[in-house]
Amino acid sequence: MKTKNTTAKPKMRKSIGTGRAPSTPSLLLMPRLGVNIDHLATLRQLRNTPYPDLLEAARIVETAGAHQITVHLREDRRHIQDLDVKQLRAELKIPMNLEMAAEEEMLRFATRIMPDWACLVPEKRNEVTTEGGLDLAKQKKRIAGAAAKLRKAGIKVSLFIEPSLEAVKLSSEFGADAVEFHTGQFCLASQSALGPRSAAKAKMELERIRKAALLCRKLGMRPHAGHGFDYVNVRPVVELLTEDPGDLQAPLIEEYNIGHAIVCRAAIVGLERAVREMLSAIQAP
Repeated sequence: MKTKNTTAKPKMRKSIGTGRAPSTPSLLLMPRLGVNIDHLATLRQLRNTPYPDLLEAARIVETAGAHQITVHLREDRRHIQDLDVKQLRAELKIPMNLEMAAEEEMLRFATRIMPDWACLVPEKRNEVTTEGGLDLAKQKKRIAGAAAKLRKAGIKVSLFIEPSLEAVKLSSEFGADAVEFHTGQFCLASQSALGPRSAAKAKMELERIRKAALLCRKLGMRPHAGHGFDYVNVRPVVELLTEDPGDLQAPLIEEYNIGHAIVCRAAIVGLERAVREMLSAIQAP
């Protein structure tokens, strides 16, 4: 006679993280997609027109199934404006990830608006887009202080860093809930933008991401990734898996924040389809 299995089933984790990650997640997770709509704002600011309507666009992104909206409120206000953030925060049902510099003005704004996540990023006035991760070693006091203020206000904190073991360790020391790996070098290499050495560079960068993400999870933080992804080069990163002993293998990277490729694709097929296609790219087996 067979005995009934009374072993309790593991509880399903929520798809949207609420803080530091358990060191051994029990079930397979589907990666989350945060859609960055900065470049829609760039189109608007080019001619100072009232269109495209960012709130309308964000609602389409929400309908398409994205897990959060990501916006970067830069100090020079080159695309996203203060009013955009306020309206998006008030009207959307999905979480908001606010990318921002670790400056006092931005901290005051964030603690008034109360996004779900604040991602601290480096900024240079003459850059076209963010060119690399935070230099944590040189800016320990400023970044650690900014992270502490945000967490005290009840905002989860992510640090935008290079995929290096040292940066991950410092992020943990600073109390970050997550890190977002700057994947620019991997993405450029995967697009053959670095010449004859592109293939070798892509392989090396992918391994850096893997090792850094494993350490991130070991230290109790959530590994996110972003910058330069398209519908093809995101797949090798999606296919990186956890190595927790006795656990079902799960995607190593929990969240992707992607904007430029989606906006470019939207110009051809429409925004809703562009978002759905990226969801498929990061969640398909």
